[in-house]
This record gives sequence, C-alpha cells and structure tokens, in this order.
Amino acid sequence: MKSFALSLACLLVFSAHLSSQPGTSAKTSLKPGSIQPASDHGGKIESEYDGFNHETVATLRKMKITCAGRKDMFKDACVSVTVSLHCPGTQLDYVRYAKLQLIFETEAWDQRHPLDQRDLSVVADGETLRLGRMRLAGQNVDTLMTEVLEVTMPYNTFKKIAASQIVEMAVGKSRFELRQKNLEALRDLNNRVKIPS
Repeated sequence: MKSFALSLACLLVFSAHLSSQPGTSAKTSLKPGSIQPASDHGGKIESEYDGFNHETVATLRKMKITCAGRKDMFKDACVSVTVSLHCPGTQLDYVRYAKLQLIFETEAWDQRHPLDQRDLSVVADGETLRLGRMRLAGQNVDTLMTEVLEVTMPYNTFKKIAASQIVEMAVGKSRFELRQKNLEALRDLNNRVKIPS
C-alpha cells in the first residue's frame, strides 16, 4: 500500500511539473479524445483516436452552410458540411489526408444527385479545384430525404480552401458559397493540428 501511495504521489508531482513548464506551444491543438466547445463560429470540433484504423481524427462536426433553395439546385434544401483531418497514430503533428462530407436535406424525396452529377468543384479565391466524384456515404428517407456525399482530398488542398476568403462549391446542379463562419471553422480545425515548419 505504501508503494502504491508513493507511486501515485510521484506521478502527481511529475504531472504538475510538466504542466508548469514554460515553452509550451501557443498554438492550440486537441489531444485525442478531447472535445472543444463551439467557438464564435458556432462549429463543434473534436478529436478522437480510431483504434481500428490506427489514426487520430480531428473533426468539424456537421455545420450548416445554407438553407436557401435556388432554381438551379434543390428546392427548399439545406446543405451542411463535415470535415475531418486524418493523422496516423496517436499524434496531431502530421495529417495524411482530409475528408469532406456534404449533407443535403430536403422534403422532396426525388431530389437526389445521380451518379453523373456528383463531381465536386471548389472555387477558392478564384482558383478552381476539381476534387473528383463524390461517393454516396449515406442516404436516409424519413420525414426528410438526407443524402451524404463524401470526397477525400490531400491535406494541402484542404489548407488552400481553409485559407481562402471566398469559397464556392458545386456538386452537379447544386451551387452554394461557404459562409464566413464556415471558413472560420475550417481555419480553426486546421489550427488544431501542429504541422512542423
């Protein structure tokens, strides 16, 4: 019992010593398994370790982009975004790739993106990025028709989008612009990983 108490005391002293050390990075990053409350942008960012894929994933949870239906896109549709940064192992210092999901919700059950209308184009500060065909990651027909389309992209492409001032996206006939709060949330997500200079 004495050895257990001594070990526990040493561990507490060592932890207190580490937390009081100067020179810690001012850049905010998430530890695996932590959840960051919504910031001014309103998005929720969390990080957790995925033991099956042996990676730590920092994720911007579902965040609304727009509910303004237009003639050239779904009628009365809401579009939301989810973005995740995938880091191998239990670290947040190196991002292997980024994954972007677009969630379309509408009362019109027949308003889906056919296979030939799932190519994602992003215009970031005037530069067109063609990210390829999105795959169907989920579909639900309940009170609303919900369609989740997903694409994987290199981390550098995600950084370019997050750093832009104006970002427009197009999937088939669906076109929309990210709001300022969406862009702030993407930048916040990017700031959660520590990339060596």
